[in-house]
Amino acid sequence: MKKMNNKSILRFLFLGAILTMSYSCSSDDDSDDTVGNWVKKSTFNEEARSSSTAFTIGNIGYMGTGYDGDDYYDDFWSYNMDTNSWQQLSDFPGEVRSAGVSFVINNDGYIGTGYNGDTNEELADFYKYNASTNSWTQIADFGGSARYGAVGFGSTTAGYVGTGFDGSDKKDFWKYDPTSDSWTEVYGFGGDKRKDGVTFTIDNNVYLGTGISNGVYETDFWVFNLDTEVWSQLEDIDEDDDDYVFRSNAVAFTINGKGYVACGDYGGSTDTVYEYNPATEVWKEKTEFELYARRDAVSFNNGERAFVALGRNGTLYLDDNMEFFPTQEQDDDDN
Repeated sequence: MKKMNNKSILRFLFLGAILTMSYSCSSDDDSDDTVGNWVKKSTFNEEARSSSTAFTIGNIGYMGTGYDGDDYYDDFWSYNMDTNSWQQLSDFPGEVRSAGVSFVINNDGYIGTGYNGDTNEELADFYKYNASTNSWTQIADFGGSARYGAVGFGSTTAGYVGTGFDGSDKKDFWKYDPTSDSWTEVYGFGGDKRKDGVTFTIDNNVYLGTGISNGVYETDFWVFNLDTEVWSQLEDIDEDDDDYVFRSNAVAFTINGKGYVACGDYGGSTDTVYEYNPATEVWKEKTEFELYARRDAVSFNNGERAFVALGRNGTLYLDDNMEFFPTQEQDDDDN
């Protein structure tokens, strides 16, 4: 694992400029009708970074890899939601990388693909993490082309990876079977090509949206049923009053049966947050993310609690961590 000792100095040099930038694109929460409260949590122990890869098992979030403007990483960490603490775990065994993808199958985490800037190559290797033994096992390489900026999600029996960038934008999807250690292509996604999109899962439905392709922010919105493996198109996210949901490099998570898309890039780092209600198929704006607007962050969530951490705003790389309470009024004293 590579480390730089002068990162904190660089962060302070940019503090004033970024603070102005972050709030210049935000409306005054006190004058808005939006609801939601962001509460500051334990700062990440090591170097600030972006484009890391994360997944959640129970009340533990797991995060590793990433890029800090100089170095690519292979270290791996856990964040305990109950104790509000970080712990370093066994290093990710593959090449250093950023913008990889992850999913969970039956309490095992999987990380693969991504981009190694040291060698200037997209990656296709994949690894399984056993949380009970804190150990890694290499599995079959990703079935599609080597890529980064893909999306991933899992079920109790399989993992899925699709979209991304391999030199051009992609829209193919692949299914991983842990019993046979093999990948097969899953057909039926009728959406646009993209990289840096997001997914969130509600019950057995996985919702996919946002991302960018050839400089254009994608607005189509899709749902994948994990039982039938069928894709269905939903109303685009530029309809009605939800025209600012679309973006790239965002994070997404689920809290109590509703989906959320937060932060990301929309002509620059953004701090806006939107809530999706699957019962009404309506998006609703929530309180903006506190602290800095950002892109390429990570999210931990167990379906009841959600955290957004790390990321970057321009050349400022971040190490903070915030929990979101969607039904609370904003309270500045929490930060």
